[in-house]
Amino acid sequence: MIQVIKRDGSKAKFEKDKIVIAIEKAMKSASGVFVENQAMDIANEIESEALDGDDISIYKIEDMVYYKLINRKNPATAKSYESYKSVQAYKREQNTSDDDILGLLNQTNIDVMDENSNKNPIIASTQRDLIAGEVAKDIAKRKLIPIDLVGAHNSGAIHIHDLDYLIQPIFNCCLVDMKDMLDNGTVVNDKMIETPKSFQVACNVMTQIIAQIASNQYGGQSINISCLSPYLKKSYDKNLKLSRSILDDEEKIREMAEALTQRDLESGIQTIQYQINTLMTSNGQSPFVTLFMHTDENDPYLSSTVKIIEEILRQRIKGIKNEQGVYVTPAFPKLIYVLDENNVHESSKYYKLTELAAKCTAKRMYPDYISAKKMRENYEGNVFSPMGCRAFLPPYKDENGNYKFDGRFNMGVATINLPQIGILADGDEDKFFEILDKRLDLIKQVGLLRYEHLSKVTSDSSPIHFRHGAIARLDRHQSIKPLLENGYATVTIGYIGIYEASVLTTGESHTSKRGHDFAMKIMEVLNEKKEEWTKEYGIAFAVYGTPAESLTHRFASIDKERFGSIENITDKGYYTNSFHVDVREDISVFDKFDFESEFQQLSTGGCISYAEIPNMTNNIKAVMTMVKYIYDHIQYAEFNTKSDYCAECGYDGEILLDDDNNWYCPNCGNKDRNTLTVVRRTCGYLGENFWNEGRTKEIKARVLHI
Repeated sequence: MIQVIKRDGSKAKFEKDKIVIAIEKAMKSASGVFVENQAMDIANEIESEALDGDDISIYKIEDMVYYKLINRKNPATAKSYESYKSVQAYKREQNTSDDDILGLLNQTNIDVMDENSNKNPIIASTQRDLIAGEVAKDIAKRKLIPIDLVGAHNSGAIHIHDLDYLIQPIFNCCLVDMKDMLDNGTVVNDKMIETPKSFQVACNVMTQIIAQIASNQYGGQSINISCLSPYLKKSYDKNLKLSRSILDDEEKIREMAEALTQRDLESGIQTIQYQINTLMTSNGQSPFVTLFMHTDENDPYLSSTVKIIEEILRQRIKGIKNEQGVYVTPAFPKLIYVLDENNVHESSKYYKLTELAAKCTAKRMYPDYISAKKMRENYEGNVFSPMGCRAFLPPYKDENGNYKFDGRFNMGVATINLPQIGILADGDEDKFFEILDKRLDLIKQVGLLRYEHLSKVTSDSSPIHFRHGAIARLDRHQSIKPLLENGYATVTIGYIGIYEASVLTTGESHTSKRGHDFAMKIMEVLNEKKEEWTKEYGIAFAVYGTPAESLTHRFASIDKERFGSIENITDKGYYTNSFHVDVREDISVFDKFDFESEFQQLSTGGCISYAEIPNMTNNIKAVMTMVKYIYDHIQYAEFNTKSDYCAECGYDGEILLDDDNNWYCPNCGNKDRNTLTVVRRTCGYLGENFWNEGRTKEIKARVLHI
């Protein structure tokens, strides 16, 4: 007797009449096509095939129905059947969010508690945000998102990012036009903030703006620190005037002015670093901030910019004191250092600054590096910061024909589960791309949903963004819709697990010739859709290598429950980020950067690559060799090392993972998370509040690349 494995793992007798009923309901729906006897023929075939094997899962039956409808030239019913499945699944799962919320309160809802490694879910303000998020997710699924998209999200076919914020009229991440806000003034909490008269005031104002921005969006924000350079010059001029009122000797006057300005510089940078790490935004965490550091020859205040970069690096090397008074690695702000002709060669004017950056990387993991040379090749000669950790904007020209990047943003992300497609295709490459095409349509629908939702928003929804300069300076009640269109903002096509998809479909890693060709075909399809949708809808779609902080675990867990433990795929507990080489693969840093560089060129909406390195604080020469390699070979790369501390015994070294995935101090055996400081690269950001099970397994599996 055929046994059907139900969704809860129990078994029941196979009843083909139920298959017939489900198919005929889909046929008789508004979008289905009724074909006489087709439902019974399909049910008979499934019954016959099931007799030849072991117990069959309900998921397998549903997939068989779908593909048999396709093969019988009835795609309309196949699509209707998929929607019917989604509705039924949602009905089964539709209940209140009570259990999820109570799980947060009694600390049993581990998936949500460990979703973001920079949120401490025990702190009241963070817990309040998480509780509100669970309610918001429930409302979004029931009231805002079409049922087929809810079904696709719940089944792990796609992931609609930041569901807890979707019901609000807010967006993802941005490049803040901080220069305009400082130079022309802004408004914070209805209070006018005029142009600063000194460097320290400018730093204070900047941190207040950062906090406001973080509380009115849900993604990262990036700031080009050259916006502060004119204010360092203002402080110098002010100090020079003061020195002249005290001294007569011109040389001593300048020495005094420089000393006073250096003190202002140190205090201002310290203000930025400490305020960002001690601020708590409305969503219960420190602001996700990236500082972009470029020795740009077009910068009229370049000498001041170089001084600011140097001070940022020196203070980051020092670190920030933790509760025990020990200097540790802060997670924010993220630092990005641009490698350019004037700082990458030993003969370059600012080569010493790059050496300082390398020392900082070896000690504190930041800064990450952008190659101005490679970026200019990919973005029409431009060099600019990602929004947050990795999301890049396509080039855009204003009404005067000038390129514009600051003041632009991303509307949101949906990610496609490539490994799941590989599982369903079962080694059939044609079927893989058939399913990929179908599921990309779901990604498009999410993007259009984000656009439609935001297109109804006015400037009053977030004055700091839309009225006071972070994004624009619109009038009250003015629609933000023009800012969403014609390429000014983006909506992104995320993807995860090219490695696993390649193994499932070709039997090989995408680092092999056959796997590489398959992976490139995926990237080409994503980019073809990007171009097609951008042209069709007048909004900029972008291809984005998803960071997948918690998604790496979520997708793998869903697929393991649905398809069982698949060797080298679902059994790991995680999927590989975007186009990255499998974290377990033995590959050198140089080969890894060369290989992933090709994918970065096809993932222009968001990408980053990393190399796992040991403690190299005593081998800066080797770090510099790798840094210089980035300049010639890859657009955007980072280095991962360890920077940990045990408060119980004072151990300053690598905190380890035991066989059960628990962190412990190798010196004293301490396993209390409250007294362990563990900092690891999570995606593009550093994480310091621990991670979900899948991400922790992925961290443990990482091998060194040097």
